[in-house]
Amino acid sequence: MSRAVETARTLATLKEFLEEADLRLVENLLIECAKEADFQINEREYGEGKTPDDAECDRVVGYDEKGKKVTRAMELGTMKHEVAFACVKQRLLTRFPENISIEPRYAPPGPTPGQSVLTDQWTGSLKPDIVLHFARNPTRVQCIFDFKFPCTLASKSNPLGPKTSDVRAQLEKYDKLGGNCPSGIVTPQLGVNHE
Repeated sequence: MSRAVETARTLATLKEFLEEADLRLVENLLIECAKEADFQINEREYGEGKTPDDAECDRVVGYDEKGKKVTRAMELGTMKHEVAFACVKQRLLTRFPENISIEPRYAPPGPTPGQSVLTDQWTGSLKPDIVLHFARNPTRVQCIFDFKFPCTLASKSNPLGPKTSDVRAQLEKYDKLGGNCPSGIVTPQLGVNHE
């Protein structure tokens, strides 16, 4: 009898997306993780209370495998993502292990919005940072969040950029994967921004 009750409870839990209160908690914890990652890396790289200026953010530190410039802002962003993901694993995956995936890779969305398919193909695929989804089913998307770590003054005040920015285009692609909320970015400066 107790196994039947336990199975029924598990199934009841698994058929649900995260509730509104849980979504707010997730967003607050994502903001905390972004702020901590930003703070830790800036402190480590520049010293107590210091942050890079625009010239430092724009400084070219190397080139990728395709010969494109890698700026210090990009390098810092990579480091901050690593710290933020570790925070998410510690604070969110322990609370909602069935409903959160870090960097799942999706095939390009089909013509009908909401058709999400996981893939191991890199070309043309989408890889959002954090996906909230139906329990144990990352193809049933609830909400998508991407960490952004703006470096320059202009990007800190407007991390989504102009209406034609790459960030907005990225979020529009994520929205086609489905979900109950518009895709959003998480920044240390402005928190969660859905647009």
